Amino acid sequence: MICLTLSETTIAACVEKVKAQREYIDMAELRLDYLTKDECAKASTFPSLAGIPCIVTNRRVQDGGKCALSERVRRQQLINAMDGDFSYVDIEEDVKKGEVDEKAESRGIKIIRSLHDFEKVPDDIFSRIQQLGRRADVAKVAVTPRSIADVITLFNAQKELAGTDKIIIGMGPYGIATRILYKRMGSMLTFCSDSEVAPGQLSAKLLKTLYRADQVDDKTAIYGIIGNNVTDSLSPYIHNPGFRGIKYNAIYVPFLADSVRSFFVLAENLKMRGFSVTVPYKVEVLSYCGNITREVKQIGACNTVVRMPGMWKAINTDYYGFLAPIEKDIEEGRIHSALVIGAGGASNAIVWALRNRNVKVTILNRTLSRAERIAQINICQFDKLENFKNYEGQVDLIVQTTTVGYNSWENPVEGFRFTGREICYDIITKPEKTKFLSDAQAAGCTLHYGKEMLIAQGRLQFEAFTGYHYPRNVAIEIS
Repeated sequence: MICLTLSETTIAACVEKVKAQREYIDMAELRLDYLTKDECAKASTFPSLAGIPCIVTNRRVQDGGKCALSERVRRQQLINAMDGDFSYVDIEEDVKKGEVDEKAESRGIKIIRSLHDFEKVPDDIFSRIQQLGRRADVAKVAVTPRSIADVITLFNAQKELAGTDKIIIGMGPYGIATRILYKRMGSMLTFCSDSEVAPGQLSAKLLKTLYRADQVDDKTAIYGIIGNNVTDSLSPYIHNPGFRGIKYNAIYVPFLADSVRSFFVLAENLKMRGFSVTVPYKVEVLSYCGNITREVKQIGACNTVVRMPGMWKAINTDYYGFLAPIEKDIEEGRIHSALVIGAGGASNAIVWALRNRNVKVTILNRTLSRAERIAQINICQFDKLENFKNYEGQVDLIVQTTTVGYNSWENPVEGFRFTGREICYDIITKPEKTKFLSDAQAAGCTLHYGKEMLIAQGRLQFEAFTGYHYPRNVAIEIS
C-alpha cells in the first residue's frame, strides 16, 4: 500500500489533500501533532470523511514529530481520536502498554509499534523488530542508513523476519531505494508526502505513476543507477516508461552509493539485471566486470553494467549518446576543433568520441595529470583550466563535462569571451540551461543540452538492458 502522510493543520485541509491524491494512494496517516488544538479535537471524524483506511499517530519531537505536549495530554488526544474508525494507531516503542492500547483493542484498531532513529541503523535492528512484533499487530522501524552496507541490512529484513507483519523505512538519501522497493523488504506499506514530512519521502504520484512501487513483486526485474547526486537523476524518467511501453515487469531505481564493492553485494542480493553508472564510479566498476566491451577498453570508463551468465558486462553508451546531437555538424564540417573542460569519467568517452571523428581536441582541467592521462591515450592536447582564455576564438566546439554548475549558477570558465560561432555543449542536466550555456547563448552560440545526451545514451542503455529498441510510442518527458 502507498500511504500518504498528512501535514495539514486542519481536518478539512487533510480531507482535501486525500481527495486530490486519491488516485495515487491506498491509505492516509493523520498526524495529530500537525493539527491545531481545536482541529485535533475533531480528529475522530477524519476516517469517515477520508473514505480510505487511515492510521492515526501523535508523533513526539524526539521521534521526528511536532508534539511538545505532556505525555498525558498527548496520549489523551490519541485516545479521543480513536472514537473514529481508524484502521491503525501508531505507538512509539518506549511507550508502555496502557490506555491507548486498551482503547485500540476495544475499537478493533490494529496497533503499530514504531522505532525511529534519525542517526543510524541500529546494530540489533532485527531483534528490535521482533520485539516490536510481539507487542503489536505491526512492527515498524524508520531508521537512517548511512551507507550501502546499511541498505543491505534493511533489504535482508525480508529473509531474516519472514512471517512478521512489518513496515521498514530507510530515511534520508540512502533510504530512497527502500521506500520505492518496500515490497522487496516485506513492508506492508510505504509512506509518501508532497512536503517530505520525513527525510527522503517521495510524492504519491511519483511512487504510483513513475515507479509503480505498489506493483513490484518477486518477479520484477530491478535496474538502477549508482553514483553521487543520483536522488535527482532523470534516468528513471527514461527507463520506467520504456519498461511499461514494452510491457516488461521491471523497475529502475536510484541508489546513492558510497562503495562500489558494497553495491555489487546489494546487486547480487536483489538479483539486479543491470544498472547505470555515474560520477564518481565509471572507472571503479570495471574491477568487478568480467566482460568489457571494446569501447570501454578504449575509453577506460563505463556507464552501463549488465548481468550476463556468471558475470557482469561493462558497456559505454556515453560515447554514442554524446555524439548524437552533433553528428551532423561533424559530418558537414562545422566541427574541426574542440575544447573539453574537465577530465572525469564522462570526458574519457567524449574525448575518445571526438578523436574517432578526427576532431582536434584540447582538454582543460584543474589537475593537469588527469588531463594528461586522457590526452596520452587519445593523442590530443591538454592544458590547465586556468589558461582557458588562451583558447578564445580558437575552437569550433566547447564541451563542459565537470560538475561545476550542477544545481548551481556557476561557470567553470567564467569570463570566457565567446565569438558566437562556437557550438557549446554542457552535459549537466540540472539546470537544463547552465550558467555556461547561458553565457554562450548571450554571445549568439549554438547550444546543446545535457538532456540530449542523457536521452540518446539512455535509449542505448535500454537496449542493453532489455534487448529491445526503445518503444516509439513512448515519449520521454524530462523537465
